[in-house]
Amino acid sequence: MSIKRSAVQMFALLAAVILGVFILLGAARAELGVVQTAAALAVLVIGLFGLSLATAFTTRDQLFMAVIYLLIACTFLNNAFFAIHLGFFSLFLYRILLIAAGCLHFAGMLRNRTHIQRWNRLNVKGILLFFAFWFIYGLISLLWAKSVTEGIKYLALLAMGIFMIYLIVMYIQKMERILIFYTIWLVMTVVLMGIGIYNNITLHHLPTSTLYNGPEYKQHYPTSVFFNQNDFATFLSISFFFYLTMAKNIKNGYLKGIGLLLSLCALYLIILTGSRASLLGVFAGAAVYIFILLPSVLKKAAIWLSAVGCAAFAILFANRIFSVFWKLFLAPQTAHSFDEPLPSNVARANLLKNAWHYVLDTFGFGVGAGNVSYYLKHYALYDTDQVVEVHNWLVEIMANFGLIMMLGYLTVYLYLIWTLYKLYERKMDNWSKLVIEGLITALVSFLVSSISPSSVSNLFFHWVFLALVIAAVNVIRRSKHEQSEPVYR
Repeated sequence: MSIKRSAVQMFALLAAVILGVFILLGAARAELGVVQTAAALAVLVIGLFGLSLATAFTTRDQLFMAVIYLLIACTFLNNAFFAIHLGFFSLFLYRILLIAAGCLHFAGMLRNRTHIQRWNRLNVKGILLFFAFWFIYGLISLLWAKSVTEGIKYLALLAMGIFMIYLIVMYIQKMERILIFYTIWLVMTVVLMGIGIYNNITLHHLPTSTLYNGPEYKQHYPTSVFFNQNDFATFLSISFFFYLTMAKNIKNGYLKGIGLLLSLCALYLIILTGSRASLLGVFAGAAVYIFILLPSVLKKAAIWLSAVGCAAFAILFANRIFSVFWKLFLAPQTAHSFDEPLPSNVARANLLKNAWHYVLDTFGFGVGAGNVSYYLKHYALYDTDQVVEVHNWLVEIMANFGLIMMLGYLTVYLYLIWTLYKLYERKMDNWSKLVIEGLITALVSFLVSSISPSSVSNLFFHWVFLALVIAAVNVIRRSKHEQSEPVYR
């Protein structure tokens, strides 16, 4: 065994030991019982033993990719089955693996210079630099944030998400690895849907769910491993299209049937959650899917028909649309009885009005990372019935980080959709079609359904999804570029 490889193993083992110490300290600080502490110690010992074996009998690249794939799989479990609370910070399985992956990455940087070669092969550097700028801007925004503590918590979530994107884009640069990533998403969604069906049938929820020991009339809502049913529905609005495109593009008849069945299961669970935004997201994604499958001759006609239809709808229902808009956003606020809950549509409209006021009050710079919830709790101008989350992802970004950062995120998001669509117009194999069709429709669906969760910042699957999209764009663009290059003999 070479000295360099031994050094990497020692670095990995040292990092694991340090991480294990933090786990045990967290267990002690959280005042866990003897059984739970012993379980944490057993996990640590097994992990150290497994890591030492892995570093001895596998290559560094194989070990690192195993950690990456395991990390991706564990992100779908959230904090449902394992969590150690360290007061200010909590450790979940995917956070532990993210730290481990980070340690292995930096160990590799010390060992050789392959990371420079990987970076040079990227065609999405601008997107990664935007996310880096977003985080730096968030740090600067702490200068005017009223609650630095909330800002640091929010930036910690943002940093983990951005680092996850960076790791995946740097190391998943082959189509085979994209397909493995895609498959992990499909398999883990089956697990989550199984838990959701269990919730609906037995009326039992995991302790991490807001419905755990909650009101009896809400127990039928499936929440799976998520905080509430809206978060679960938003996740399913992405997975629905992954299964649908699988059913369309895979040639094997059995897999086609499985893909169609699982897409129907995802749609059924979305209906059970009662999330109207997620259903609207599915309809929007389906409309885009129909459009991209149309022959080129019919696409222009479809665009014109859609424009005429929207215009006709706006004209026919102009009075009703203006009446609702006036009532929710322009009419003077009327007091309501606090013995009764505020109507949902009124509460959401007031959340948006408050957020927009904060943006104007800060000259478009935002209230500072993670501070919109603090403002809604302490400085709400419009009644939100004590709801302190914006319930709109784009508005959440705008209120926290300002108008420019929100427009930047939206520009990157739309650029990814447009790039995938332009790649789709070129001739490609079924696997590439499967991935591109699934990602385009899921991107559209998520953009609409993201108004359903209270906050997207703590939904880690959003960052995993973006990582998959960006990595796929990078791989497919590079493969098309390499195919188009002339070969000189």
